[in-house]
Amino acid sequence: MRFMMIVKASKDSEAGTMPSQELIEAMQRYNEELVKAGVLLAADGLHASSGGIRISYPEPGGKPKITDGPFTEAKEIIAGYTLIEVKSREEAIEWALRMPDPHGFGEGQIELRQVIDLHDLMEDPETLAKELVLREQIERSKS
Repeated sequence: MRFMMIVKASKDSEAGTMPSQELIEAMQRYNEELVKAGVLLAADGLHASSGGIRISYPEPGGKPKITDGPFTEAKEIIAGYTLIEVKSREEAIEWALRMPDPHGFGEGQIELRQVIDLHDLMEDPETLAKELVLREQIERSKS
């Protein structure tokens, strides 16, 4: 089971304030634990939404609309993520609880969401086979 720990933005992250050295070191220790346990798939921070672009679809079948950041409501914006693969929801919660406060100052908030498995998303065997071929091509292109 894959889970994404979504780190919500704060006023500081949206202002482009980089984390303190102490917080960076705490996150490195946490990521090292994830690696040693063999559960870490990816982890990255994101730049402030002021450099972001939002694409929306205001009308069914209509042309997409592009909106440049910054975006309002920092609590709805993602500042970073950690993707893990674990055996259970409970294990994912345990790892999320071990993450240091991602912004410090008691402002951190993490949302934990399970990633949809391809087999849950695609019931048609032909569609699933095509998706698996695409994913294999992606992996080969990384080498």
